[in-house]
This record gives sequence, structure tokens and C-alpha cells, in this order.
Amino acid sequence: MELRSLGQTDLKVSAICLGTMTWGEQNTEREAHEQMDYAVAEGINFFDAAEMYPVPPKAETQGSTEACIGTWFRARPGARDKVVLATKVVGPGEFSWIRGGPRLDRANVLAACDASLKRLQTDTIDLYQVHWPARSTNYFGQLSYRATDDRAATSIEETHSALAELVKAGKVRHIGVSNETPWGVSEWLRLSREKNLPRPASIQNPYSLLNRSFEVGLAEFAHREKVGLLAYSPLAFGVLSGKYLHGAKPAEGRLTLFSRFQRYNSEQAELATREYAALAKTHGVELSQMALAWVTSRPFTTANIIGATTMEQLRSNIASKDLKLSKDLVAGLEAIHKRFTIPCP
Repeated sequence: MELRSLGQTDLKVSAICLGTMTWGEQNTEREAHEQMDYAVAEGINFFDAAEMYPVPPKAETQGSTEACIGTWFRARPGARDKVVLATKVVGPGEFSWIRGGPRLDRANVLAACDASLKRLQTDTIDLYQVHWPARSTNYFGQLSYRATDDRAATSIEETHSALAELVKAGKVRHIGVSNETPWGVSEWLRLSREKNLPRPASIQNPYSLLNRSFEVGLAEFAHREKVGLLAYSPLAFGVLSGKYLHGAKPAEGRLTLFSRFQRYNSEQAELATREYAALAKTHGVELSQMALAWVTSRPFTTANIIGATTMEQLRSNIASKDLKLSKDLVAGLEAIHKRFTIPCP
């Protein structure tokens, strides 16, 4: 497994990161432990979680994902030292069960970190990320920008300063952002320079063959500023496995189980995925592995966050690390992208 530098830190993380958001909902604790055992055996040293996981978020299950990781650490002495552990503080939203409605002010950030540390059964989080901005901007499927009055939103500086307190206290080693925009990343970098605050090490944003919006502005930040991409939803919620093609609704599929997820469920997504599937067949490779290998191979990608609900899926997804994409195949991907440009932002 290839190891890559996490931003400008001294941490080396596996090019494939183990995503965890199904643990506690679609996956049991036992299944989560099995996934972690297999991932570590395959050379993965990077796990990504969040305080609001599993997804879809519910009061009854909130925190279960981190708790699964914590019990795995407790049951396997020495395991914590083998893992670069990332988690996130939730942004503002309709989650009344999280601190009465979460915000990104100092009190919420400090409380969130303490609660995560307790569930994770560890003293330190290696990478603590802001799950999404406090301000209104274009994330979670919104491609166009709509100007809004955000004077009531917690400032980036307040959130950043709270994270700095956690770093100084030794509870967090490094910080990162998620679902951010080029303007937002520039603000985090500016504050780190001008206020001597911790520098963000990474940007966790969606990135896949169906959503290449990261390349418009953010990829240059990732490359030039060494704030690498942690790519989430690289298979577009399973759409790029091909299992939903032609109206199929597999019983255990996320888009079948949870109708709220429509981000990757559109006519354009279907048409583009058909073309990617045909290209994969022409080159004799699996569609899902082709899609994952492409994300991992991008020069601005630090880690590709994979997820799975079955061990078969997990084995296949991790095996994508061995797939080398030919120049002809990459040219074919680019040709399809020109016809279907960002169908699923």
C-alpha cells in the first residue's frame, strides 16, 4: 500500500482510507471490527469518521460509528498506534440531538472533541476536521453560488482558534476542512499565516467520475499549498459500481434503502455511468475498480476514502490500488467527462 504525506505534516497515510459512515446503521459493530482487521492487514493505516455518523443521521445512532472504532482499539492492544485517526466536528444543521443544535463556535468545538475522544477511547485525534462550513455556500450538491447574509454564522476565525486550543492541549494533532470552497480554503490558510493558527492539512470533499467539481479551483490549492484532497464518495454512493443501472434497485443498496439520497440519482448520472461501464468493459476492468483507481491516481489526491457494507465490496475496493490505468483508458474517461461534465455536484 502506498503511503503519502498528509499535507505538510510528518504523518504518512495510506493512499486508500477506510471510510466508516455505515457502521452502526448498515453494519454492526462486529462487521465494523472485521472491516478494520482486514483493512489494516492490507496496509491501510488511515480511518475516517465523524461525530454525526452513521449516515443517515439519527438521534438513536449518533456516535455509534466512533464507538465501533473505540471498542476495536480496546479489544486489540497496540492497534491505536497503527492508525492515523481522523474524525469531524459537525457543522450547523437540523440535528437537535447534538448539543441542542450544533454550531462551530468555541464551546461546541471543544465539547464535540471531548465527546469524540471518549467514544473513540483514545487521548488524541490525529486529524480533526470541520465537517462543513458554518456559512451558507455551495456544498452538498449545490454547484451554483447564492449570495446570503451570513453575519450570524460563526466566523472561521473563531472555529480555527478553538481548534488551535485543542492542538495546544494535545487532544488534536492536525486539523482539516471538509466540504469547503476555494474562498474558504484561502481563509483558513490566511488565518494560519496571519494569526499563527494551525495550518489545515487536508480538504475532504466529494470527488468521483460523476463529480469533478473539485478540479475547479480546489485542485490548485491542494497541489500548490500541499493541502491534499481526501476524496469522499469516490463511487458516488455506489452508482459507479453499476448496480443501479437501468433502474435496478438492489435490496441492500443505500439508494434503495434511503430515498433521501438523490444526489447521484439523476438521468445524467445514469447516462454517464452507462458510458463509463462500457469503457470499463472495453478495457477488461471492473467499473468500480476503474473509478476508484482513477481517483487515487490524481496528483492532488492524498487519500481515497472507500466504504463498504460487505466484505466482498471491501476486498474489491481495496484491490483497486493495484489497477494501473492505461493512457487509452484515461483518454476515454476524459472524453466521457467532456460529454457529461459534473452531472452530480
